[in-house]
Amino acid sequence: MSANEKGKLSASKETEKEKKSSQEKSQLSEIKFLIRSRIRLIPIWLRIVLLLFFMMLSTIFGILIGYGVIGDGDMIDALKSSTWQHIIDLVEKESEE
Repeated sequence: MSANEKGKLSASKETEKEKKSSQEKSQLSEIKFLIRSRIRLIPIWLRIVLLLFFMMLSTIFGILIGYGVIGDGDMIDALKSSTWQHIIDLVEKESEE
């Protein structure tokens, strides 16, 4: 082989490598795009609604357990308005003194 043919072969190999590397780069960019544009199973607005619902539910269960188990009262009494009015009256009476 002459030096000229060797140069052409090495030049063609370099262009093939460049093509492969550019193809790999484009494939990587497509993969990154697919990863970034992931479709959410649960939309954000529904997540917020579920979060608020579960916070309210846990608050109610906490009140029931706190009043019924820890406070030795009836758990159902914790949901009555008369119980809450009594609690408010106790707090307001202590703040007046």
